[in-house]
Amino acid sequence: MNIHEYQAKQLLREYGAPVSDGRVVLRAEEAKTAAGELDGPIWVVKAQIHAGGRGKGRFKEATAGEKGGVRVTKSVEEAAEEAQKMLGRTLVTKQTGAPGKQVNRIYIEDGSDIARELYLALLIDRVSSRIAFVCSTEGGMDIEEVAHNTPEKVLTFTVDPASGISGFHGRRVAFALGLEGKQVKQCVDLIDKLYRLFTEKDAEMVEINPLIVTTAGDIKCLDAKMGFDSNALYRQKDILALRDETEEDPKELAASKFDLNYIALDGEIGCMVNGAGLAMATMDIIKLYGSEPANFLDVGGGATKEKVTEAFKIITSDPNVKGILVNIFGGIMRCDVIAEGVIAAVKEVGLQVPLVVRLEGTNVELGKKILNESGLAIIAADDLADAAEKIVKAVKG
Repeated sequence: MNIHEYQAKQLLREYGAPVSDGRVVLRAEEAKTAAGELDGPIWVVKAQIHAGGRGKGRFKEATAGEKGGVRVTKSVEEAAEEAQKMLGRTLVTKQTGAPGKQVNRIYIEDGSDIARELYLALLIDRVSSRIAFVCSTEGGMDIEEVAHNTPEKVLTFTVDPASGISGFHGRRVAFALGLEGKQVKQCVDLIDKLYRLFTEKDAEMVEINPLIVTTAGDIKCLDAKMGFDSNALYRQKDILALRDETEEDPKELAASKFDLNYIALDGEIGCMVNGAGLAMATMDIIKLYGSEPANFLDVGGGATKEKVTEAFKIITSDPNVKGILVNIFGGIMRCDVIAEGVIAAVKEVGLQVPLVVRLEGTNVELGKKILNESGLAIIAADDLADAAEKIVKAVKG
């Protein structure tokens, strides 16, 4: 689960990390009051969406010369005006893709005198199963480009969970970033606080880009992006309260409410599978036979008829879906339950695209019998290769 910059800044503030003072604006009429509560003389107005590259982004139907989603202003009135201009509009960045995201929140904060821009992040290293630090002197840029073009400018290391965080880790970051004097002590303190935030809040990523050195010689978190482990939200009620459902894909949001593992993709064949491994294999074989999957959808090992019906609804709600492949291996999941769920879903939402069903495992014969006697236009398949070939052929016409 991701959160907005202003929410991440609040968490940083709670842990004692240095951030600028700011105010969030939800309605245009609040903008002037919010800006007036800050000292100035510079006010930075930032669009709040779950995507990076806001400063380089562009609003749809932008006027000539109009700036992106981060704007520097020099008065309360100008800050309020820029906030009002951005609210309710769609911002397109490299990370949002062409559709963009609607700006429903604005963050106005005090400006900072910047001497240097640096990069700092914490994330889960899946290889070592440890928390990793990533830092670079090239702040304010896409870290992927820095790592590709100048890998020597990126330092990455992990923290041994047995010994935990120590001053050594903070000094290692400080020296890699070229910090000096009091900045080293500030960096050690910041690294300790970020590590505690990361572990105590079940974070998956904490990115400070840029981490700046001010003209006064202090370090400050100028921007912040955070993501959290969705599987741990049951014990992180304060983090769950920060969830902004308007930023999430409606289909993925609906799936989460029925405990379905769903991720929207760009293809044309909707998939409903039980088990993550089988789902990945199903997507692979769809590509092998010349098409693209429209989603990853794992109904789980103990799916009910109701969950299967909801899964089918979610798939058919995607206008890009031109065909559906149901691929079930019944272990804990019974094939007859899947068959009943598919039939119930088809009767409820209709069937406008080809549907191929491959069943194998527990109660497979009963499941096939239920499908065959349904009177619905369902294409049966004997195995995974047969299913993929049939659905791709049906979609391609």
